Amino acid sequence: MSDTPKRPDDEVNEHGYVPASPMKRTLAWIGLAYAVIMLALTTYFFYTGKMLGNLAPLLTVPGLIGLGALAIVSWRTDSGMTKVPAILIAIVCWVLALVTLPVGIAGLMSNFAA
Repeated sequence: MSDTPKRPDDEVNEHGYVPASPMKRTLAWIGLAYAVIMLALTTYFFYTGKMLGNLAPLLTVPGLIGLGALAIVSWRTDSGMTKVPAILIAIVCWVLALVTLPVGIAGLMSNFAA
């Protein structure tokens, strides 16, 4: 009677702590940046009673920076991306972020014009 086969559910899983991959951590930081932005926008709305407009260019900046970082992380880990395309994607994303940032700041400041 003790010859009952063990099922996989009966085994105790003792692998311990497995840290998240660098890709997941990078995506988490991008999500955290957007969460802080949404918190600030919501707090501003509750404090003043009006919404901020013209923020689309400014809201693309964390995503562009994060996409460039993801390209570099993808190249540095074993995800199959080679060096040249990863660096080119990162440079293009970061240049677009630099170009978009002044437009986004101007859109943000247009909310506070008298």
